[in-house]
Amino acid sequence: MKAAARLQLIKDEWSEASLAEKDDALVYNRKLWSILVTSATSDESQLPQDVKNNIASLAVFVFKQTITVITTDDAEKMNSLISINRAIAEGLRARAEAE
Repeated sequence: MKAAARLQLIKDEWSEASLAEKDDALVYNRKLWSILVTSATSDESQLPQDVKNNIASLAVFVFKQTITVITTDDAEKMNSLISINRAIAEGLRARAEAE
């Protein structure tokens, strides 16, 4: 949720945000996704293979979309990154509450 909140803040203040602020939020999100995909797809991960594949595919999309945001300077391109992060966080939270 922290990454989604940071991305949302930058999106909301896009025209006033500096390049460094935009980059900081995007780098934070990219690092988060690097950790997530590495952990989820490792041999030690107990996730089913289809879930591993889905997370890997989402990560590829997130990385590509991040590059698109940077190269196009289009705040609307942040929407998918924000939505994905929120959906993953909500799913993890629901699972934790169920356990």
